[in-house]
Amino acid sequence: MDEELRERVEREAEKHALFNALKHDSDPDVGAIMGPLMGENPDFRPHGDEVPGVVGGVVGRVAEMDRDARRSRLADLDPELVAELDAEDETDERTLSDLANVEEYDEVRMRLAPNPNGPWHLGHARMPAVIGTWTERYDGWMLCRFDDTDPETKRPDLDAYDAILDDIEYLGFEPDEVVRASDRVEIYYEHARELIEAGGAYTCSCPGERFSELKNAGEACPHRDKAPATTHEEFEAMVDGEYDAGEKVLRVRTDIEHKNPALRDWVAFRMVDRPHPREVASEYRCWPMLDFQSGIDDHLLGITHIVRGIDLQDSAKRQRFVYDYFGWEYPEVLHWGKVQVDAYDVSMSTSTIKAKIEAGELDGWDDPRAPTIASLRRRGIRGEAIVESMIGLGTSTANVDLSMSTVYAENRELVDDDADRYFLVRDGVEKAVIGGPDSGSPPVHPEHEERGRREIPVAGVVVVEPDDVPANGQRVWLKGYGCVRHTRDAFEYVGDDIAAVREEGVDVVHWAPADANVPVRLRTPDGDVAGVAEPGFADAREDEVVQFERVGFARVDDVATDPVDGDEESIAYFAHP
Repeated sequence: MDEELRERVEREAEKHALFNALKHDSDPDVGAIMGPLMGENPDFRPHGDEVPGVVGGVVGRVAEMDRDARRSRLADLDPELVAELDAEDETDERTLSDLANVEEYDEVRMRLAPNPNGPWHLGHARMPAVIGTWTERYDGWMLCRFDDTDPETKRPDLDAYDAILDDIEYLGFEPDEVVRASDRVEIYYEHARELIEAGGAYTCSCPGERFSELKNAGEACPHRDKAPATTHEEFEAMVDGEYDAGEKVLRVRTDIEHKNPALRDWVAFRMVDRPHPREVASEYRCWPMLDFQSGIDDHLLGITHIVRGIDLQDSAKRQRFVYDYFGWEYPEVLHWGKVQVDAYDVSMSTSTIKAKIEAGELDGWDDPRAPTIASLRRRGIRGEAIVESMIGLGTSTANVDLSMSTVYAENRELVDDDADRYFLVRDGVEKAVIGGPDSGSPPVHPEHEERGRREIPVAGVVVVEPDDVPANGQRVWLKGYGCVRHTRDAFEYVGDDIAAVREEGVDVVHWAPADANVPVRLRTPDGDVAGVAEPGFADAREDEVVQFERVGFARVDDVATDPVDGDEESIAYFAHP
């Protein structure tokens, strides 16, 4: 890298580092600014091996500045970025629009309606995030209703019920009531009987393909005009389990010539041979379809506002036929698009994730490679960060993209202040240290002097990451220790004058003692990484979120009982840069 390019990299990196530090009110992080820096300056990419070292030096200098100095320097470099920060500060934090017609109801009542066919992936978090926020805003009421009336196609997972409730709690909400649709089958039967009595339903034994042909042609099936008494009798036979799967259904009588064929005489109940996994519901064979079951429940449980995917627009239209038969008023409805999440190789699909777990490709629902709420939770992402990110997507009918960098930025603001600092060296290279103090003493937290300093022994040999080893004759700053020159395949101590960093641009790197260290396995979305941490990491607490300097935030999952100089390793889950 020539001198002119190096100066440009330093200047652009300084702007990004200052902006990052001011936006998150924390020290800048190399990983957090490398993406934007390289994206905005594609001519830097051929020098990708050298740029991080230059950026590291800049980050070190910015880390030594206080907030006022950072703001003043950024104003000199790029006033527009300061204006952008000010505009963000003035933005109303409440980004959700208001619900429609709330003044017409004594109480806003909303529902979560999860299908418990597996624990939640990240996209599922949008519903509780938004509905929970709305019910809190209006001092309303929130229901969690498990729509578990499909024992076959979306077969309930018995562990998912509690897992989903745990996820809702983790996101910061608590339902006012929890119901399981499979406990309410007799209620659906009673309403089916009433609907038959009102002339709104009939039993049908047409094969599926034959009825589809008639429906698409706008022609009634031969069973449509049978006497209500006959329908009653055949429906009771369905309830008693006298038919096999596919042999008989109960249809809602709509408009057989409706312009939308999907609304023509839709199925309300069908026969299912496979028993429900819940023992209390295992004897039922006649099961309601979701549109019938949820439509009945929404009315009986007093739901005032429904939020559902844009792909389910026909559900409201189907249910309105039932509501018209019963003389009920339909709730307010809001439709939105799907959430698409970047940064994952695994599809955000319950069935896909489950298949990968069963095949041994993922360790479980909380594998760091899985796009699940359980995974983010184990990695140390707080539920509040997910909620704020989901709220920020709004409620557009278009599909929306959730960038994981948004979740990470939200979480960084939540955890940074509490996260003690440690050094973790990955794939370390040993270097003898010639001269210098016997130990280093970086701060426990750069913003909290009262927490003290970490004493890290040198003992003559340290390990650093391969990319942090400078060329022969060049210097690096071992953070918390001092400046060393790479010479004769060793580090020669040359002093502790911080001017080497601030004025001369010497790179700041992290390190660990070569012997008295703690083996750590860092579990990341890209796979496991082996490394060694400074000896003080042996005192970290399980479930604590820490920051491995220049690596990122991580949640301590398991602390080795005898790690220093031993074979045991501690386990940490990587959260984000």
